[in-house]
Amino acid sequence: MGQFFEEIPENLITWILKQQMFWVSTAPLKSDGHVNVSPKGLEGSFHVVDSRRVWYEDLTGSGNETIAHLRENGRITILFNAFEGLPRIARLFGKGTVYEYGTPEYEELLPPSVRKPGSRAVIMVDVYKVGTSCGYAVPYYDFKGHRSKLVDMSIPMQNLDRDAE
Repeated sequence: MGQFFEEIPENLITWILKQQMFWVSTAPLKSDGHVNVSPKGLEGSFHVVDSRRVWYEDLTGSGNETIAHLRENGRITILFNAFEGLPRIARLFGKGTVYEYGTPEYEELLPPSVRKPGSRAVIMVDVYKVGTSCGYAVPYYDFKGHRSKLVDMSIPMQNLDRDAE
């Protein structure tokens, strides 16, 4: 049975930080716009500040819809689900703020020593509601590892940028 909370319960924070991937959903205000759902999962990219605030490191990719939608209206939902162990789904509903590469907020949260190749922004989410549901229909999957392709292709581009400075 689903439950709703005004903040992230401590036991859910512990569970969230163990998940290997999450999904980010945003949408524009226009009626002819579409909902964008982006899978995320590079190890160490998701962070919990406290029970009402989380952030993740946004990496380069094929599109930039999440940032465009957040600039328009700030609405964001982050979903986690269990692929192993007990079934569970958790949704974090919030207002997102974009801190792009080079801004003071970005630099404070992601100093050069910890940022990932291809890093382009921090997405900070002020959580106003948390929903959990059973996840009984979510299948089991075995986690085999994180893909390295994005990091591997971003390193040479990052080196070129650094050399051009």
